[in-house]
Amino acid sequence: MKRTLRPRQTADLSDSLHRQLSMYTLVASAAGVGLLTLGQSSEAKIIYTPVHHVIRDHGGHYNLDLNNDGKTDFVLGNTTSCGTDLCNFLLWVDKAKLGNSVIASQTNGGWTLASAIKRGARIGPGGEFDAQSAVLAGAVNISSSRGFGPWLNVKNRYLGLRFIVRGKIHYGWARLNVKANASVITGTLTGYAYETIPDKSIIAGDTQGPNQDQPAPASFNSPAPEPATLGALALGAPGLSIWRREECLAAIQERN
Repeated sequence: MKRTLRPRQTADLSDSLHRQLSMYTLVASAAGVGLLTLGQSSEAKIIYTPVHHVIRDHGGHYNLDLNNDGKTDFVLGNTTSCGTDLCNFLLWVDKAKLGNSVIASQTNGGWTLASAIKRGARIGPGGEFDAQSAVLAGAVNISSSRGFGPWLNVKNRYLGLRFIVRGKIHYGWARLNVKANASVITGTLTGYAYETIPDKSIIAGDTQGPNQDQPAPASFNSPAPEPATLGALALGAPGLSIWRREECLAAIQERN
């Protein structure tokens, strides 16, 4: 005896059920995108190195190795040079490798002056970087000394730095205090940091990445759907099919 296959009955889903399906699909998609974004952002990391080094006048210097790989990226120096009738006293910064540069500006007198950046400023693409040696503070002694430069008697200001690591551009900062008294200029390096992600900006003064010690995004603090629904969504397509069948049966029973 042959069995006759009966066509399966299909149920029309109610408008309410359609709305629920759409809502849960959006929730699952948003959660997936949020987790993906969080995973990518967490890769960003700032490496900070605290230090206390006094760069004294008459030949003091510091070899700045931003990423601590044993290779000097910049040199901070303090030099005095004298002619027959005048002397120059300069606290300066210069690149140690080709491609490195510092945020600076040119003056009418021909000096390249390193910018004394305040905490919170963004250092990154689009900045006015200059590959030449730049003066932080200086003095010219003729019969008396007069000082010049944006770093005269400042505290906790930042050098904006761009440097090359394995052929890629990275950004960082160096924090200094500078004192100038007559022809004596003294710089004190108190720390430096850089962003490990190539071409990513860094904020002057930041010593850790944006996702460290930060609260979870607001979307993760929202009330969660029912546990059974989350379990079905976690199963992916098979779980979603099971959930849909259960909803369909419930809709049929309500009709009957």
